[in-house]
Parts: sequence; C-alpha cells; structure tokens
Amino acid sequence: MEGLIVRVEEVYRKTKETVVKVKVNLDGEGKAIVNSGVPFLDHMLTSFATHSLIDIEASVKGDLVHHCVEDLAIGLGEALNKALGSRVGITRFGNATVPMDCSIASVAVDLAMRPFFKIDLKFRGRKVEEMQTEDINHFYESLTTSLQANVHMFVMYGSNDHHKAEAATKALALSLRQAITVDSRRKGVPSSKGVI
Repeated sequence: MEGLIVRVEEVYRKTKETVVKVKVNLDGEGKAIVNSGVPFLDHMLTSFATHSLIDIEASVKGDLVHHCVEDLAIGLGEALNKALGSRVGITRFGNATVPMDCSIASVAVDLAMRPFFKIDLKFRGRKVEEMQTEDINHFYESLTTSLQANVHMFVMYGSNDHHKAEAATKALALSLRQAITVDSRRKGVPSSKGVI
C-alpha cells in the first residue's frame, strides 16, 4: 500500500540497569526467539508471537528481574510503535476473548497513539511460576505506554493464575493482530480527523 512504511523495526536500549535488544516483524509468521532470563516471561512472549503472527527477537540482561521485565516491555513497545509508523492503512482497533481452561480473558485495543491502560488480571497469588504477579501487570502497563496504545485487559474469572495470565496474553495477541492488519480499502489513517 502506498505510504505504508516497512513494518520491521529494531530497538537497542541501554541504561545503567539493563541492556535490551528487540526486533519485530509485524507481517511475520509468529516466530519467537526470546531470552529475558525469566522463563514465564519467555513463555508469555512466545505465546504472544505465536498468536499475533508478529515475529519477535528479544533479549535483556540486567541487574534486577523487575528492571529486566520493565525495560523489555518498553523496548518491545517502542519496536512495535516504530514498526507501525504513522498508522497509515491499519485497521486500528482489535478485540478478542480467549478461554484458557478455567479462565477467560478479554482485551480491546486502539492504536490511536494516546496511551491508556486498564488492566485487571484478578491474580490471587503473589507469583506465577517464578514471576511476581505485580511484574506481569507492570509488563503490560509498560508495553501499553511505550506502544502508545489504549489497552483494556480483563480476566473475567478463573481459579488458576497461570491460566489467567496466558488467556490475557493470547487475547492481547489476537487483538493486536487484528488492529495492525492492513485494510486494503483504507486510504490514509483510520481516523475521521485525518490524523492519529
């Protein structure tokens, strides 16, 4: 489509706390090469890539798990945001509801470059596997802000925190897959204002 930028982007982010490398291809096959040092986060990002069909290469090294989780989310959000560019031709909105055994999650996304998040994953415990549940929430909050997206992510019910997190991750993936899709009928940006 004329005016659509290449939808592949890389981000390198180095701070006193972490070094992050992320590469995304919005028009990929869902391949993931992830090394966060946090196995459950690797699992979530692999699931995210699989269901969004966004190819992701991501790694982070740092001092503390919280910093690694946060900065990887920022780097991934930046890469996705840059790959989307001006948003010309995209669908913009996406939503999905995903069951995972005992749990069900719903996510709605707007890629309008006005960051806002409302996230309620209804975790009961302090950890999912080795990952703090507050870090799971913070990952999605940081990703949303860095992506400049409006994301509403809710677990409606469930008794297993692992299943809640996984259902929410898959729902986000499917929502973004829909929102980033190029609409062949769309001329310019998906906004009645003419700009996003």
